Amino acid sequence: MKIKLEREKIVGAVRRLAGVDVVIEDADDAKEALGLIVKRADFSEGESSTKIDDINVTVFREYENSAVEYKVLFLLEFVFEAGVSADLKISFIKKFQDFFGNA
Repeated sequence: MKIKLEREKIVGAVRRLAGVDVVIEDADDAKEALGLIVKRADFSEGESSTKIDDINVTVFREYENSAVEYKVLFLLEFVFEAGVSADLKISFIKKFQDFFGNA
């Protein structure tokens, strides 16, 4: 399952959770910051927090009005352990998106 997330929302979440301002330049930086966020924030329902194996991150730009103005977005693919139900996956991702919606 994949979602899109803006760079500024990741930076704001790290600031709130860890009290530091980070610079996210690439997918590796984003993956490191997201690992910290998942560890510190509670998106789990019961024991599902241990069910995430990895988050694959791809960076891309979304051009709104011109070739000069763009947003840096990250495509996040959540990799869950085998046997995790679709309901637990959806629950985790919904809480994850809600967290950033309030960022």
